[in-house]
Order: sequence, then structure tokens, then C-alpha cells
Amino acid sequence: MTFRRSQHGPLVSILISTYNRPQYLAEALESIFRQTWPHLQVVLVRDGGADVEEVVRRFDDRRLTFINRAENRGLPYSFNEALAHARGEYICYLGDDDKFYPHHVQRLVEAIESQDRCGAVYSDLYKVHCRVKPDGRRIALAKNLEISRDFDRMLMLQFNHVLHVSVMHRKDLLERAGGYNENLNVLIDWDLNRKLCFYTDFLHVPQITGEYYGPVGECDRISVQRRKNVQDYLRNVLTIRTTRPPKPWPCVEDLSVLVLAERADALLEQTLRDLWSHTFYPQQIYVALSPEQASGWRPAVPNVVVVPAEPASSLEKRVDRMLAVCEGAYTALVPTGLAAEMDEAAWLERSLCPLLECRQPYQAFELVEATETCWGAVFRTEELRRVRRQYGHLPLRASLQAGGFSVRKPKFEEYPFRFDHFLAAAEQVQQEGDWGYAAQIYAYLAEHFGNGLWMRTRQAHALIQAGRCGEALQVLEPVLSVRPTVSGLMLAARIYQKQKNYRRAIEFYEQARRVVEGTEVQRRWIPPIRRKAVKPAADEPEMSTEESRVWT
Repeated sequence: MTFRRSQHGPLVSILISTYNRPQYLAEALESIFRQTWPHLQVVLVRDGGADVEEVVRRFDDRRLTFINRAENRGLPYSFNEALAHARGEYICYLGDDDKFYPHHVQRLVEAIESQDRCGAVYSDLYKVHCRVKPDGRRIALAKNLEISRDFDRMLMLQFNHVLHVSVMHRKDLLERAGGYNENLNVLIDWDLNRKLCFYTDFLHVPQITGEYYGPVGECDRISVQRRKNVQDYLRNVLTIRTTRPPKPWPCVEDLSVLVLAERADALLEQTLRDLWSHTFYPQQIYVALSPEQASGWRPAVPNVVVVPAEPASSLEKRVDRMLAVCEGAYTALVPTGLAAEMDEAAWLERSLCPLLECRQPYQAFELVEATETCWGAVFRTEELRRVRRQYGHLPLRASLQAGGFSVRKPKFEEYPFRFDHFLAAAEQVQQEGDWGYAAQIYAYLAEHFGNGLWMRTRQAHALIQAGRCGEALQVLEPVLSVRPTVSGLMLAARIYQKQKNYRRAIEFYEQARRVVEGTEVQRRWIPPIRRKAVKPAADEPEMSTEESRVWT
């Protein structure tokens, strides 16, 4: 591998914080110092709890910086403290009870250095299901690849799909994003990844390069224990979703939400709470109120800007006042009284996402719940401003028609998380026993939505359940040649067992056993050849019959 900036390669800083896990810390550190990538700096923070100096003394390595703090301040504080000592061009993370495989850092360095588009990369990790003995020893019972998903920015804004231990990113990106939020006590990995995705894409390296543990029965992980307090957990979720890192954002376009309120009343407060709890796309909320209405009013949600308006001013005047000061590339008009469904997590995004993908400048999308008497929609801000400047003497919707806007409801297939809708459909038909159709959906997903290794493995499993073992093996073999996971090896063993090829079945069962026991890890990963540019969205074909069947 030829590196761009140095004949020796870049320095990588690995951050690790420990609290009351001295029996596992030694294994974590050992996995770091066994890395094939030599240019490392390790910053270890003792975040209070049990003394670990004896463990640290076992590793007489000049690359290790040890911050021995007796006070417990939490993981975000510890990582910010470690970052202040980090000198590496790239940053990695390791939990004090997790492990890197020897090739982890090298694979991620190779991936991030082989391209210029992504300032963050991530690999896959095994979740190791363990039985914990009274003396603290962990006995591995199974290793599952629970998360293996290609990067999806819209999903990252809504929920995390990249594990902390699997990430490597440029240090300067985190400096731009503002470091860790020390007011959070759970989901700090999502907070980090979400902020980073405002500035860069992530590259998925589809290789297993480490593991994290999950005990059978009660889990002592702080992050798991803190999820039991539902209210505190939701506080963390909403804080993360409403975080707006410093601008400019090269990869995310801002949304301005103009709330159409006549007064500061309970209806306005409910609309603001619905926006807070039922949306996830980065947004700044604007409310036009008279000085008298605004005096003493304190919104209960963040990111609200009060815009001065004349008393008893018309709807159009209030919209124009807010349009004059809002900063987003896109604007949503949201009337008070438009209620979000209890379980809806993409209230505005169902109309915003098709607009983000649409190339027609004068296309707008109504909010899904909008009615004639309670109407709202999402627009490109500059086009909405243009129409209001030209036709400001007309009522709002009449000005849109005069300005050439086409406004319609989004279709279900235009909603966000299309991949996830298909995946849910496949799982539903599996429950109904139609394994053959489930296999068709997984094949379609692999072809049209990426995540190929994950979807092909699921396709093979569905084909086995449908009694089509020969086809399953044809699907599975190329997957195993790239990423021989425990589940994939077990599927191959089952196929050969059904075919009465017991020798081959035993070979695959034995290989799976060795992976679980830790005596065998994956083979070397070769970075993919850069793909040709993807066709524009406007050139995509109409849905196939197979796809249409899923939606109906």
C-alpha cells in the first residue's frame, strides 16, 4: 500500500477509557499492541473505579499514554480528555472489555487512505455471547454479526448503525464537530457519528475486524443499564437528534420549519413538542409572534427562533416575515393543530425526502397529514421566496399556483428508509411461511440497495428454508469467499448436511467452532475497485412487478 503523506504511514491514536473492568482491560490492551499497524499512539484513561496500574505496568510500551484519574466523570468526559492528548491524524476507539483483531487498524488505514471522499471508515464486529464465570472469565458461546450495514446518512440522522469500536475518522473532523457532549450518559457513539456525517461520508469496510461482548443474562454494561431509565434515555435521544454542530455543513442541507401559529398557546406548544419528538432531520424552528405574545414566552423545545410580527397580522404576512430571516435550503410550513401519529418517527421527513431527491425546482410536497383546512408542505426556500416576492398580494396557496409550483402528496414508495420497508416486508412474508418470496426480496435488495453480503446471507437462509439448497449454496459460496462469518459457515454446513455430504458439513462446522473459540479470524480484505458513477435518480427505471408487489 502506498500512502499519500508519508513513507511510513499516518499515526493513529486509539482512545480507551476504563472503569471497574481490570480483568478485561489487559485483553483489550493486548489486542491493541498486537496490531499489524505499527504507527500507533494509545491514550488510556482510568475514569475512576478500580485501580489498573498493575495492568498498565504489564505493557512497557512508549506508545502508551496513561491518564490515571480517580474521579468518575463518564465516558464523554474521558474521551474529550483523551482527545486533548491525541496526536494522530486518525482516531480509533476501543471499549475496555472489547477486542481488536490484529488487522483492525491496518484495514481501516488502507481503506481511508485508498480514497478521498470519506473522512470516516468503519468495519464490522462480532457480538460475542458469553457466559460469565464467578471469577469474571468469559466463555464464548456464539458470535453473531448483528450490525453490518452500508452507510446511510438519513438513517444516521435518525438512528445509529455504526458501532463505536468499528470507526476510524480524521481527527480534524471531530475538532470541527465540537467533540463529545458531556451532558449525555448514553448513545455517545451515535452522537459522534451523527455529528461527523454533517461533514463527511462514511466508507463501510465489509470485514470483521474485532468483537464486543454481550453476556447471556443480565448485562453489566453502563450503556445497557442506563437504558432502563426510559425518561433519561429519551432525554439523550432527543438531545442528540436536535444537536446542530457548527456550520458550514458540506454534507447536510438545513431545514427551516415555519410554524403557522396565531398565538403562543397550548396548540403551539403541542406542535413544537411533536416536531421535537416525531422528526429527526436537522432543523431550525421559526415562530412569528407579536411582541406582546412573545413577551415572557419560553418554548419547551430547543432550536426555536421567535420572529417579531405585527399584532393580528395575516398568515401570509407571518410567513413572509419568517421567510425573510430563515437560513435553511428547504422550508416546511407546519400549521398548529396538525397532529403527528403516536408511533410516527418521520413526520416531516416523509415529505422532505422526496423533495431532496427531486430535480424539479418548482415541485413541493404536502405534509402527509395535511388537509384543506389544516395545510402544510415542504419547499425549496429560494423558490418559495421568489413566489412570495412576485405574488405576495395573493393568498399563500394561490401565490404558489400563480408562481408555477406543483404541490402533491408524497407516495409511500417515496418515503425515507425504503430499504428498511423492503426488509420488513421480507421478514413479514417469512413469518407467513413464504420463504421463497422472502428470498426474492433479499435478492432484489442486494441488487438495488447495497448491503450485498448481509442480504445474500439472508437470501441463502431463506432458500434453505424453502428447500432449495442447491440455489442457496450458489448464493452463499461467493459470500463466504469474502466474509466467512459464523452464521454463513453454519448455513453452508446445514446445506451439506441436508445433501448428506457429511465430510464437507463437518469441515464447515469445525471452521465455525474455531471462529467462535477465537483460534481463527478472517482472511485479508482487499479494498474494492472504485465503482463508476451511479446513474442520476431521474434515470432510475420504474418499479418492477416484484417491487410493486412488496409495496401493495
